[in-house]
Amino acid sequence: MRKLCTLILVFTALLAGQTETRPNETRLKEIASLEGVRDNQLIGFGLVVGLNRTGDKQQTVFSFQTLTNMLRRMGIVVDPTTIQVRNMAAVMVTATLPPFAQPGTHIDVTAAAIGDATSLQGGLLVLTALKAADGETYAVAQGSLLIGGFTAAGGRGGTSQTVNHPTAGRVPAGAIVEKAAPSVEPTSKFNLQLRQADFTTAARVAELLNKHFAAPDVAKPDGAKPDAPKDAAPVAHAESSAVVSVNIPETYASRTVEFVAEMENLTVEAGRPEKIIINERTGTLVLGKEVRISPVAILHGALTVEVRTTLEVSQPAPNSQGQTVVVPQTKVDAKEEKAKNVILEKGATVEELVRALQAIGSTPRDIIAILENMRAAGALDAEIEVL
Repeated sequence: MRKLCTLILVFTALLAGQTETRPNETRLKEIASLEGVRDNQLIGFGLVVGLNRTGDKQQTVFSFQTLTNMLRRMGIVVDPTTIQVRNMAAVMVTATLPPFAQPGTHIDVTAAAIGDATSLQGGLLVLTALKAADGETYAVAQGSLLIGGFTAAGGRGGTSQTVNHPTAGRVPAGAIVEKAAPSVEPTSKFNLQLRQADFTTAARVAELLNKHFAAPDVAKPDGAKPDAPKDAAPVAHAESSAVVSVNIPETYASRTVEFVAEMENLTVEAGRPEKIIINERTGTLVLGKEVRISPVAILHGALTVEVRTTLEVSQPAPNSQGQTVVVPQTKVDAKEEKAKNVILEKGATVEELVRALQAIGSTPRDIIAILENMRAAGALDAEIEVL
């Protein structure tokens, strides 16, 4: 019942945030990005030192080989088979290189143990090169680790407690960019990539840009924006459901950044397909207000079958030839609830459906089963996605 109340509160919040007269307008920067302007993933292999005997054990060979190679570069030659250091751990280091990052910029890094270390608490990540998919080094990382967990243990096999994941941590601003990110700067022509492909949204974005950045023809009074001449080339053109081609107007030829900044803050009504998201593992259900339901009648009931087995001991009479045996006694009970009826008229919305299902005492899992059956019957005008 608590889950159902929480589900209804989520629906109420969604419905309250949308009205029939207020369009779902979103800034362009929220639904689209410039083609080529993207993040880049970096990865590296390094060592964390300074642990309190919680590092890798002897069988983790690669960590000791790495330490041996590092010491050799410092002029110290040791045999990796003779090293027994529990205060270090081999880690995989990852980071995200933002677009247009210049040398000297600091970025966060994450380090995670790849051996059998039990905790990285108090560790120091030593100099680690971070490379991209092209094999080039774009940043180097070093610094003290911050972890969000801890490990506590007693003596002689006593009580042990672990909170969160002490084998992974972060180094805030722990990497310094050494090479500029491979980003594509916008020129006189670039493409806008929609994060969710949709023909309606692409057409609306192109129309919006053509109206807002229309070339001046005849000035209008009261500061009104002039109309574009009939023979003027359009600023934007929808190439597909995910790409909008944009030509920077001549008035912004030397001000590309200003043009992109003004364009990103324009608002457009994004057309999105209606979806119903179902997570059956947690009983979570998310629906949009505009999901329409065809006329349908729903009969929902519950059938419960309970099988109980009782083990009874059969004791033979004294001085008899019988044996003591265990005899199982099985009893089967079946209980079926009366079907509960819900009738929805033409044009019914999700709000009406939820209220009706709440009235008959349906649980979130009941609602999930009902929606799946409604989709199979063709009474639900929405796409169902199961997580």
